Amino acid sequence: FKNLNMKKHLILLFALIAFTVGNSQILEPVKWQTSIEKFSDTEYNLVSKATIESGWHLYSQNVPADGPIPTTFTFDDANGAFKIIGNTGELEGKTVDDPVFQMRIKFFEKSAIFVQRVQLLGDVTSVKGTVEFMVCDDTRCLPPTEVDLVFNITGNNKAENTKVIDEQSIDNESVNEMLYGMAPKDITLLSGKIKEKKSLWTIFGLGFLGGLLALITPCVFPMIPLTVSFFTKKGNQTKSSGIGKALLYGFFILLVYLILSIPFHLLDSVNPDILNEISTNVWLNVIFFIVFMFFAFSFFGYYELTLPSSWTNKTTQGENAGGIIGIFFMALTLAIVSFSCTGPILGSLLAGSLTADGGAWQLTAGMAGFGVSLGLPFALFAMFPNMLNALPKSGGWLNTTKVILGFLELALAFKFLSNADLVKHWGLLKIEPFLILWIIIFAGLALYLFGKIKFPHDSPIKKLSFSRIAGGILVAAFAIYLASGFRVNKETTTFTPLTLLSGLAPPVGYSWLYPSSTTNNLKTFKDLKEGIAYAKQVNKPIMIDFTGYACVNCRKMEEHIWPLEKIDNYLRNEYVLISLYVDDKKDLPTDEKVEVNRVNGGKRLLKNYGHKWANFQTQFFRSNSQPYYVLLNSDGNKVLIEPVGYTPDEDEYARFLEGGLEVFNKTK
Repeated sequence: FKNLNMKKHLILLFALIAFTVGNSQILEPVKWQTSIEKFSDTEYNLVSKATIESGWHLYSQNVPADGPIPTTFTFDDANGAFKIIGNTGELEGKTVDDPVFQMRIKFFEKSAIFVQRVQLLGDVTSVKGTVEFMVCDDTRCLPPTEVDLVFNITGNNKAENTKVIDEQSIDNESVNEMLYGMAPKDITLLSGKIKEKKSLWTIFGLGFLGGLLALITPCVFPMIPLTVSFFTKKGNQTKSSGIGKALLYGFFILLVYLILSIPFHLLDSVNPDILNEISTNVWLNVIFFIVFMFFAFSFFGYYELTLPSSWTNKTTQGENAGGIIGIFFMALTLAIVSFSCTGPILGSLLAGSLTADGGAWQLTAGMAGFGVSLGLPFALFAMFPNMLNALPKSGGWLNTTKVILGFLELALAFKFLSNADLVKHWGLLKIEPFLILWIIIFAGLALYLFGKIKFPHDSPIKKLSFSRIAGGILVAAFAIYLASGFRVNKETTTFTPLTLLSGLAPPVGYSWLYPSSTTNNLKTFKDLKEGIAYAKQVNKPIMIDFTGYACVNCRKMEEHIWPLEKIDNYLRNEYVLISLYVDDKKDLPTDEKVEVNRVNGGKRLLKNYGHKWANFQTQFFRSNSQPYYVLLNSDGNKVLIEPVGYTPDEDEYARFLEGGLEVFNKTK
């Protein structure tokens, strides 16, 4: 860290940000091309090439039972004009142990090639076939899709996703009425996006608290009397002039920290969801974990984290400029030399603001609070210098404060590792190891306060002070509280969730000993009309859950977010849940096997329930990715709030459900 170029560091950090793709759109991440290879006068290889967009993956033809939907080729040889030789071959892909499906699964990234040998038995100019496939990325899956393929034996093969178009028109409106009891034009949106619950003043207060913590660290506290005496000493200037410059110094400290938030406004203007994308990025959470571990051991006193000395030298030279510019460089020097103490606190503020999902203004509000609490003492003590006498003398208590912050940083580090673990489902930090680690950390902090553990820069303790004893008792009580999280709730057969750890610890259903059931025993309808009829009867809003049996992130939401106490209460008591599976292969009744116009052109024959519900999602909500959650009124004809997709953050998902409920209660 001593030789770290911070500009390069920020560039590398921003390079980790993934671009955002909106939820409400029809996605086609796979394009198919066909070609032929002549093997002999009568034998040909039919080559199907899939070009896959970055970030998506296409599953192999060979997937174990109960896994994702495999890629499947069928060829129309009903006329006996050709003969299929052997099975369809495929190039080597990537095989991984999937933790959600608990099986080895092969898939393809960027491209895939499939080859089928055929023998011609007559005069054949082209061979027609169909490929059914499923694709997923890190946050969603698409329903099984069928694409018609044409292999021209004579002439040129065209690169196309062929859709057979019948000239006869289809009345989609009457078909929708028959299948779903409504038409897309009947659906209206009552509200907009989720309103942010956290006010900027709340974030400002948290930043102010962080600044207060920074004040009582060894890097900042001793500088208060030194700096104030510089501005108020008689030989330098008049008393009023010194006070004015001290006030300006405090303002410039605030300005320095406000400037740090400017890059995030630039990012936010490019993409309003970029900060949320950062906060949910798996590898960035892992980086936060590593950095916070470094911060923690720095606070313990094992090494010093400082910015490059050249930065300090340049700002110190700037102080000699005099006037307003010189005072600004003094404030900048303070920010740089105190980095070893303020950096970890600012890191917590940065990560917390990003996770809060409120845009760059929340980060600015937090930085403003931090800057005010850091700069205010310099201005106040300059105005009232006699107050300096009331300050406690520097001593070992400053290092004690720093070590306490080190324990807190250590606990927070595992929170970020838990975020990554939940999204990737590594199974490293399920609820049991997470609680054990936190119990060890806070038990260690209690022992430290009682003088049983020492760190490199600790002063000898002759007698425990009242504050150390009281603090040790409080921390020990919190460690016992954490241990109570291992109590089993007999009703849900899971560990009892701890209120104080809401949003910090993994969900109680993410457990080795007591994993929760997929849908948490919720009353669930799998038919749209039945669900709407029940919602009318009980006068409750509806949540339509567009899901899939083979959808990885659908399972993650159902297993790790739905069982959480806050979410479970909404789904169990406030909403009527309708789960529509877009990959359900059960055949539709004969009278529902109809052709419909595709949203993006062509026609499609609805053969099974998966086709029916996938068509409903694309026709009515212009989206074809899962999971996808739509909140409706009890009549099913008004969308209460803008739908969302994969939302692994408990608080964000709860705000979505709460926002829909508020709109429903206002309009019912």
